[in-house]
Amino acid sequence: MSIFTHPLLSRLVRTKPLDTEQPNELKRCLSALDLTLLGIGAIIGTGIFVLTGIAAATTSGPAVVLSFVVAGLACAFAAFAYAELSALVGGSGSAYGYSFAAFGELVAWIIGWDLILEYGVAVAAVANGWAGYFNNALHVIGLDLPVYLTRGPWAGGELGAGWVNLPACVIVLLLTAMLIIGVKQSAKLNTVMVFVKLLTIVVFLSVGIFHVDSAHWSPFAPFGWFSHDELGKPIGILAGASVVFFAYVGFDAVSTATEEANKPQRDIPIGILASLIFCTLIYIVVSGVLTGILPYSQLNVPSPVAFALESIGIKWASALVAAGVIAGLTTVMLVLFYALTRIVTAMGRDGLLPAVFAQVNSKTQTPVKNTLVCGLIMAVMAGFIPLGTLAELVNIGTLFAFVLVCLGVIVLRYTQPEAVRPFKIPAGVLVCALGALSCSALIVFLPHHTYERFVYWLLAGLVIYFSYGFFHAKRPKV
Repeated sequence: MSIFTHPLLSRLVRTKPLDTEQPNELKRCLSALDLTLLGIGAIIGTGIFVLTGIAAATTSGPAVVLSFVVAGLACAFAAFAYAELSALVGGSGSAYGYSFAAFGELVAWIIGWDLILEYGVAVAAVANGWAGYFNNALHVIGLDLPVYLTRGPWAGGELGAGWVNLPACVIVLLLTAMLIIGVKQSAKLNTVMVFVKLLTIVVFLSVGIFHVDSAHWSPFAPFGWFSHDELGKPIGILAGASVVFFAYVGFDAVSTATEEANKPQRDIPIGILASLIFCTLIYIVVSGVLTGILPYSQLNVPSPVAFALESIGIKWASALVAAGVIAGLTTVMLVLFYALTRIVTAMGRDGLLPAVFAQVNSKTQTPVKNTLVCGLIMAVMAGFIPLGTLAELVNIGTLFAFVLVCLGVIVLRYTQPEAVRPFKIPAGVLVCALGALSCSALIVFLPHHTYERFVYWLLAGLVIYFSYGFFHAKRPKV
């Protein structure tokens, strides 16, 4: 018997048919504009308000502008792959669904488990950042919370630092309630928040552009394209691209809304590509102005955009930007949380996770139990556990997913050449090969300890799969 016809292997690599009808269907209610704003809501947040300054100060210098271009280019290749697969495959959406169609059950589980890590850790990490800005806002108006309610018990690496990061817990629970109520209501909240933070960016650019000193852009690339510092840490434009890549995490969340899009074959590609292009242009302009206002070495602060305005004496604009940060991080959490629940729903529907995670409430037409479980777990993470460098797992997990999505387009071009493709990438094989290579290259520039943590997570996932998912997966009859 050939290894390729062995019953075990054939079950692991069996793919899901395209356009398969699914039980527990979600409500179609999102337009192309909703999806574009969903993408913008997920993308514009931590990256533009925090990572821009940190990457400039520690990795790229003023050339952080080019770091955003490099990271955006890699994302653009992946975005085209997502757009083609979302229109072709439909169903659950996301890298999980696409990997199932292209590579089969085992790879789909690995990617699904990877995405759970990506979105779950990202929501908890952003909630901690949101809580910091919220606590600062309370301090300004004289309503400080006790320190023990703003820090977890292990904050700073020592037991007893505090009781709980209460604001971080509360915001996650509030977003849980929003997603349970309904996705359309959540999309409306996202739309409001998106316009608030876009207004914030307009204010920053309108004020900051008149305080740009071109001398701050020299030297433009103090660390070159790629090198290492005295501690062996990667620095330079390419290393900066692997850092600011986190700023783009979220555009792929649009693909998880395939089942709730009014016209998924048209609207999903529009939402993905429009949000990515818009946000890349915003990042380039903002990072250019920011590094022109202050020397890049001074930007390694939690809120570099607000700090820059305060440093030049424009405190009213700084306060407004801080308010925009709170709104911006709220939408990031909302969209990533939404994406997480839809991934878990799809995996429960396929039998890789218990069926309770796939149940859709008949009244709200949302996965209430799934959302509640995810929300409680992330609230505990945000409130009690210091995440530290675990946030780097978000980048490696996302890049790994992007690589498989790009390869998925190539595989399906050869295995199912006659399938109807409502959106087809020009020179698709070349574009997707470039996407897989560029995303793989960004993984190389991440710190080495990130690889170890990522491998441990994947090994834990394989234990769960072979102890549960393999025996409960709903495989198509042949």
